Amino acid sequence: MLTYDLIVIGFGKAGKTLAAKQAATGKKVALIEQSQTMYGGTCINIACIPTKTMLVAAEKGLTFDQVMAEKEAVVTRLNAKNYATVSAGVDIIDAKARFVSDKIIEAKSGDDVQELTAETIVINTGAVSVVPPIEGLTTTDGVVDSTGIQRLSEKPARLGIIGAGNIGLEFATLYNRLGSQVTVFDGAEKILGRFEPEIAQMAKNYMEEDGITFQLSTTIARVSNQGSEVLISTDQGDFAFDKVLYATGRKPNVADLNLEATGIELTERGAIVVDDYCQTTVAGVFAVGDVNGGPQFTYISLDDFRIVNGFLNGQTSYSLKDRKAVPTSTFINPPLAQVGLTEAQAEERGLAYLTKTLPVAAMPRGHVNADLRGAYKVVVDKESKHILGATFFGAEAHELINLVKMAMDNEIPATYFQNQIFTHPTMVENFNDLFAV
Repeated sequence: MLTYDLIVIGFGKAGKTLAAKQAATGKKVALIEQSQTMYGGTCINIACIPTKTMLVAAEKGLTFDQVMAEKEAVVTRLNAKNYATVSAGVDIIDAKARFVSDKIIEAKSGDDVQELTAETIVINTGAVSVVPPIEGLTTTDGVVDSTGIQRLSEKPARLGIIGAGNIGLEFATLYNRLGSQVTVFDGAEKILGRFEPEIAQMAKNYMEEDGITFQLSTTIARVSNQGSEVLISTDQGDFAFDKVLYATGRKPNVADLNLEATGIELTERGAIVVDDYCQTTVAGVFAVGDVNGGPQFTYISLDDFRIVNGFLNGQTSYSLKDRKAVPTSTFINPPLAQVGLTEAQAEERGLAYLTKTLPVAAMPRGHVNADLRGAYKVVVDKESKHILGATFFGAEAHELINLVKMAMDNEIPATYFQNQIFTHPTMVENFNDLFAV
């Protein structure tokens, strides 16, 4: 039995950062990761970093092979960097971890099995793709998930995408830019349902103008092979593709942890139950990142680290209940970002509010960029002028939304932006007009 002060299961953002920080204080720390290809976690290896690298490379006009090569170079570099940084003070164990009891972990690699124990254990196993119950989906050649689509050896001439969420739309944007004929299937009537409806419609229009086809309000009966093609059979007919991506969400990765051997409880949606300090129903065992059912973003995982690290160091002034506005970005073209309430949500809550929408075509920098697509919209409290929410669709949206988040957290009113001095010509200078509500 190997004894540690801290055992971290999974090399994700929260876990790796916590392992390094605690080791730096003199703690004996082990980090168990089942795959060397996942050093650094989901974001670096199969999500945010590779996908955005591919989008940037495609926007530069690189070929499919060049895009894939650029992605591999970036991922390999960051994977190695993460290993080097964390391994300096942490025992990294390449093995698959499962619980034997509340505080005993079995680490297995091939025939090599060892047991570890620690007073503090952190579960950081992330999430896995949701597999929808569609006949033939997992047995048909040419069907991939969001990881597999990044490992294709050649560009599909025709790509079908099941799911019009963030992941599906980002890959639709990428492969459309690379020259694939892309069709997106979804059972909903509209895409981007949690966004301002007029901006969501604008985004759909732009994607269709770029050549992406949508099959909405569609029920898929089965997926099958027809020769070398992948056939999607729906209530609106059959559609043939070279490859099919299913991007129907991700769920907490807990199946192989043997949690039934512990007192760790799960929610109805399969996430690990945690308290305000990310502690599970077993004292001293924590769950951080996607596995605890919170928003599935790397920056949320990093915030989970702050909470747990503080708790372990005796600092309890910040917890999940103190987490404020969470901004999001969807990297379609142009990028779409949002924080806080939409107008419909403000109305549902019975708030007295004002809104203003500013088209990118009215922004000087939009003309400089030669890209007039999109609009920025804000929702502001009518009396206090505190910002209730914002939806930005246009150049720099993914950057500027963070300024609004900080203003909301600190109760800085819209009038601050209305009267602020900004450099010119920039997208942010349009805050002067946008927040003049």
